Amino acid sequence: MKRLFFLFLTVGWSFVSMAQCSLCTKNAQQLGDGPAQGMNTGIMYLAFIPVAAMFIFGYKWWKHEKKNNNI
Repeated sequence: MKRLFFLFLTVGWSFVSMAQCSLCTKNAQQLGDGPAQGMNTGIMYLAFIPVAAMFIFGYKWWKHEKKNNNI
């Protein structure tokens, strides 16, 4: 499970990935490369906390259900 988590972090949350909707992409193209990179980084930064919280709650729920089903 830990390997899957680290794989998700390195592949899915790399700062090279594009994290823009179509409207943000259009605005970033007008700004240039530097601000577009900063916009991508900001989007990834803002999305990390909700996704991490869902992962933590899901993992705790899974462990709890696994424990209850073995009784």
